[in-house]
Amino acid sequence: MATIDRQTPTLALAHALAAAGRGLPVFPLSATKLPALRSPHRGEQPPAHCRGECGLPGHGVHDATTDPSAVRALFAAAPRATGYGIACGRAPHRLIGIDLDVDPAYGSDAAGALRQLALQHLFTIPPTVTVLTPSGGRHLWLTGPADATVPNSAGRLAPGIDIRGSGGYLVGPGSVTAHGRYRLAPGTAHLTPAPCPRALLRLLSPPPGRTARTGTSPASGTTSRPATVTGSGPGAPASAARRGEGLVQFVLAAHEGQRNTRLFWAACRAYEHGFGDALADALTAAAVRTGLPEHEARAAIASAARLTSGRGGESGRGGESDGTPA
Repeated sequence: MATIDRQTPTLALAHALAAAGRGLPVFPLSATKLPALRSPHRGEQPPAHCRGECGLPGHGVHDATTDPSAVRALFAAAPRATGYGIACGRAPHRLIGIDLDVDPAYGSDAAGALRQLALQHLFTIPPTVTVLTPSGGRHLWLTGPADATVPNSAGRLAPGIDIRGSGGYLVGPGSVTAHGRYRLAPGTAHLTPAPCPRALLRLLSPPPGRTARTGTSPASGTTSRPATVTGSGPGAPASAARRGEGLVQFVLAAHEGQRNTRLFWAACRAYEHGFGDALADALTAAAVRTGLPEHEARAAIASAARLTSGRGGESGRGGESDGTPA
């Protein structure tokens, strides 16, 4: 595991400036992989829907810039930043991140699932920039065309495959987190992000006429509710409750080092299926039972709500569409 010391913020800035010099918009991250700057609108009622129009920093991925002076100013305002995020979907690269997770306890083989998709849909992943994550996963960097908007998703393409598109971000190589360092895979440092194959791009793009869900983030506060689930409303189908129970059990089975990741994954799936708000308290209670602090659990669930709804961060720490990153 990488050591976080006094030199870590300096190195994070150096890596961020190098990325910005290659045309990648960047912003500072904390050791939790969340934006390092707090939102200037935290605590406002009603919550502000600002994506940086106020002119102040603290809007997560919307702070991302390639201007070296602006990058330095952001890191100066976040002296404890240990890494940096790279905004996806932004010119000139219009980056698309393919996040291949590894979770043997859950039987996740994301790389195998991607290979199967490639066989089924007749595409190949070209040689491209690849970042190795502390958990053993990898991020593949691809570029998208100007006329395509790729949304963020978690597990929609296949279990263990998360997509970072417009409004999302990737943790940049050289970043140090509480669980280790992100680093370039051997043999890929000299590469540039390759164009996303057309067949894969069609899988990543939403069907015509489909709009993003517009749910709200779960409210903050203390909960004493047990980890049980009802549906998403009085008339909710039993299948939603059964799926919710499965997600709660998935969170309860987390070991140290998996808790935040499992909670975020489960919350994303719940919101994608339309019962995220109804399941939020049960997921929080389950995460607390595994040892995760309640405020961290609430933050992870709120990030999942923002990510799956395609909205930017409006409160708390701006953020991967400002939700938890890949």
